Amino acid sequence: MNDAVVLAAVLGAVGGIVLSALLMLVRRYARGPGGLGSEAEEATYRALHQASLAAPYLRGGLGTPDVARAARHLRAVLGSSAVMLVVGDTVVARDGQTDGLDAAALRIAARVGESGKRQVFPRTDGGDGLEAVGAPVRVDGEVVGVLVAFAAPVRAALVRAAGEVADWCAAQATLGELDASRAALAEAELRALRAQISPHFIYNALTAIASFISTDPPRARELVLEFADFTRYSFRRQGEFTTLAEELRSIHSYLELERARFGERLSVTLRISPETLATVIPFLSVQPLVENAVRHGLEPGEGGGVIRIVSTDAATHTEITVEDDGAGMDPDELRTLLARPADGAHVGLSNVDTRLRQLYGPEGGLVVETNTGAGTLVRMRIPKSQPHHDSAEVR
Repeated sequence: MNDAVVLAAVLGAVGGIVLSALLMLVRRYARGPGGLGSEAEEATYRALHQASLAAPYLRGGLGTPDVARAARHLRAVLGSSAVMLVVGDTVVARDGQTDGLDAAALRIAARVGESGKRQVFPRTDGGDGLEAVGAPVRVDGEVVGVLVAFAAPVRAALVRAAGEVADWCAAQATLGELDASRAALAEAELRALRAQISPHFIYNALTAIASFISTDPPRARELVLEFADFTRYSFRRQGEFTTLAEELRSIHSYLELERARFGERLSVTLRISPETLATVIPFLSVQPLVENAVRHGLEPGEGGGVIRIVSTDAATHTEITVEDDGAGMDPDELRTLLARPADGAHVGLSNVDTRLRQLYGPEGGLVVETNTGAGTLVRMRIPKSQPHHDSAEVR
C-alpha cells in the first residue's frame, strides 16, 4: 500500500509538472517570432489545454457525477460531432449533437467491451447518419468504460485520437484510485497510532484519577477533564493536518495524566517559539514522540526523568524536537525499526517517520539521536510551504 501511495504522489507530481511544462513550451513556440505559430502548433496547445481542464473531473473515477463535466473538453480534444462515455449499460457523460444516439452508443460500447479493442462503426451502427469509433478505457487490464466519438465521416486521425484519449482517461482514473488508496492508507496509519493508546495506559490513567477521588477531589475532576480532552483529540475523525498549538494542547493533557502517575519523577520542559504555534503539521505527529519518550525512555527506569519539547523557527521550516534522558536504544536496532513496517513496540516512532517521508519526501523523515543509556532526541523539520491539502482539514 505504501508503494501505491508513493506511486500516486510521483505520478501526480510528475504528471502536473510535465503537463504544465508542455503547455508553457507549446504556448511559447506557438507564438514564434511574430507572436503566432502554425496551425498545428496552435492545435497542439488547444488539445493540451482541454486535456488539463478535463483531468480533475476524471480523477474521481468514471462512476462519479463529476465525470459528466469532462465530456465537453474530451470532445474539444477529439474535434468530433459528439462524444459519449459509457460505463456498463449507462451513458455517464455526453457532449455535442447527441440526441437520439444513446442506443447506438450503448450498442457500440457493448461490442467494444466484449472485444476489448478499438473499433470503427459504419453509419448503420453509428445512428443518425453518423459514423463512430469506440475505444476501450482500461484500468489494470480490465475494460471499465468505452469512449464513443461520432463524426461524419470518421477519419483515421480520429480513430487514433480516440484510442489515445481513452488511454489518457484510464490514466486519470488510475491516478484517482491511487489518491483514494493514499487517503485510505493515511486513515489506516492514524488508526494504528490511535491503537497505541493501549489499555495499559487507560488503566493507569483511570487508576491515577481514582486515587485522587477521596484525597483530592478537585484534582480528580481536573484529571477527568484532561483524560476527556486527550481522548477526544486522539480519536477525532476529521482532518489529516492540525496546528502545532492544537497538538501541544493534547500533549499537555497526556503529560498531566502521566504526572499523576509518576509524580515528581516526571519533569517536563517546554521551549516553544510563539511564531511556530500556527505551523500546520500532520495530525498526531508530535504526540506519539512524547508518548514514546515516556513509555520507552522513562518508564523502564525507576528514577523517571526529564522530557524536553522544543520548537524553533528555522526560516523556511519549523524545527520540533522531543528529547528524553531515559533508557535510549541501540542505533542499529533503531535503524532496523525505522526500515520495517510499524508494528509492536515503538509503533509511533516508525509510523510518524513513514508519514513524514510520504508527505515531504525521503529527506523529510525523523532524525533520531540515541544510544543505550544515553537518552533519545527526535527531530522533525516541517516546511512552512505545505503539500496541497484542504485548509478545512486543519481543525
